[in-house]
Amino acid sequence: MRVNQVGYSIEASKRAYVMANVPEAGALFTLVDDDGRVKLRAPIGAELGSWNDAFPHVYAIDFDGVRQPGSYTITVVGPGPATSPPFTIDTAANVYRDVIANSLSFFQNERDGADYIPSDLRTAPAHLNDANAMTYLTPEYRPSGEFEGELSPLGRRIDASGGWWDAGDYVKFVQTTSYTVAVLLAGVRDFPEQMGGDSATADFTEEVRFGVEFLLRLWNDKTRTLYYQVGIGSGNETVVGDHDIWRLPQDDDELHGNDPRFRYLRDRPVFRAGPPGSPISPNLAGRDAAAFALCSIVFRSSDPELADRCLTAAQHIYDLADTNPDKLLTVIPFGFYPEREWRSDLELGAVELFFATADTDLARGLPHPDPSFYLEEAARWANAYIEGTGGDTLNLYDVSGLAHYDLYRAIEEAGDPQGLATTREALLADLKRQLDGAIEQAGRDPFQFGFPWAVWDTTSHGAGLSVMASEYDELTGTDEYADWSARWLANILGANAWGTSLIVGAGTTFPHCLQHQVTNIVGSLDGTPPILAGAVVEGPNGTLFHGSLPHMRPCPADGVDVFETFSNDAKFRDNVESFSTVEPAIDLTATSPLAFARQMAGIR
Repeated sequence: MRVNQVGYSIEASKRAYVMANVPEAGALFTLVDDDGRVKLRAPIGAELGSWNDAFPHVYAIDFDGVRQPGSYTITVVGPGPATSPPFTIDTAANVYRDVIANSLSFFQNERDGADYIPSDLRTAPAHLNDANAMTYLTPEYRPSGEFEGELSPLGRRIDASGGWWDAGDYVKFVQTTSYTVAVLLAGVRDFPEQMGGDSATADFTEEVRFGVEFLLRLWNDKTRTLYYQVGIGSGNETVVGDHDIWRLPQDDDELHGNDPRFRYLRDRPVFRAGPPGSPISPNLAGRDAAAFALCSIVFRSSDPELADRCLTAAQHIYDLADTNPDKLLTVIPFGFYPEREWRSDLELGAVELFFATADTDLARGLPHPDPSFYLEEAARWANAYIEGTGGDTLNLYDVSGLAHYDLYRAIEEAGDPQGLATTREALLADLKRQLDGAIEQAGRDPFQFGFPWAVWDTTSHGAGLSVMASEYDELTGTDEYADWSARWLANILGANAWGTSLIVGAGTTFPHCLQHQVTNIVGSLDGTPPILAGAVVEGPNGTLFHGSLPHMRPCPADGVDVFETFSNDAKFRDNVESFSTVEPAIDLTATSPLAFARQMAGIR
């Protein structure tokens, strides 16, 4: 039995799945509350397909009509009996209250620098040397990720402190941070009761301020210079990189004394995107501009000085976007984050600048004081995206799922001006195209997931799809994709072949063996506290990896893969060595609180 282990909201559709090794047609299921009372007895639903040789039959179990709050269990009585883990039915606000608070906790535990938040996992500040970091040219690097030769210092030091670690390691990237800040700020702006100042348990406002301040440190507005990375992932023959050893972050500032092999862990390099005033890779320019523009909107009343700095930076960065790039800049090496789509980034940056520029008189002193300039820009890039080939659904590599939603609202707010390169109808049609493509993919999967399970970033795609389905229904005033919004979110919360939630601390079964240094060294390895609650892991993948480092605690201790029986071409392994399935990251986690907030707000 596979269920949404976090629970089902009263108002949403409710579907569970039963995996069977024999035909179950005609079998009955019962839904029983925690007092043992049968609330529903009915035949199981349609067979949805085969999963693997061990489980050639997967059936749907629907119980939409059960609306009484409580704790429940489903039992199948038939040729292959099965019982679900317990789950709740309640208001969406109650169902998702704890998991959205856990999302905030994850980011707090990922904080770098002096302003860390003490917790059972975090007991000391880290990387204080980043406050006086040397800057460097981007080096040549090998396909393996190691850089060639020696780094070339620029002779300029900057304050690169703070920010969140990117993932289970300690490097920091503008690419992933700008995406994360933009998504979280959109949540604070649009859902103040769930993610903003009106939330009693999950106010992300100060956390996104922390992210914004890091991004501002990596942008010199006076010289128009962007720095894009702090630290190196892989070392080479002469130096050790971040990924080469396993340790706590607070050890780095004085690691191994004066040993030159560890010099770039003690004093982490900061890499410059290009000479002052030079064009900026459009993916970085668009997302950074979006993050800063959203900062201007969110902090306009509470911190106008910060809002002014953000809007100024946003306009200047956007103007430097390279709109004819040969290759995108992401991180060192590019293969860590092989991003190729960039038009949606410029669309997002421009539309958020439209809102931010219209929101203040400061714009009179900036390059483009008329917000209509940015509306036209956003429409131009949206049209370029729509007319292009490929594309993806909402995740780090494609932000059209958020950009189209905001541009639709911007065009509506502006009164549907004539002459724009796109229309609200075209934006809706493209959102629908992406969602219908996900539904087509769901038709090939007995668990009806809208993204292939054997591809990287499965979990974040599930949350992104849930957000997009909710956005479409909000804009159209329909419930056309409401069932899918709930279903795709349920997929990453336990309603999948492996029967595990892919978010730490969410549900009864979730990853215990993260490839995350702090969690592995300090945390528990059995799901009891302390855990990195709220962390979204990569999820099922077609590729598994092995490899340990000294001081890495084996997890699981016996090395047994308890999920192997449930795999096909897509595999999930809860093992610290398997970064392709259980490494968490800030970009992977970013859309999950937004998906929870939409459910809690009743927008599904």
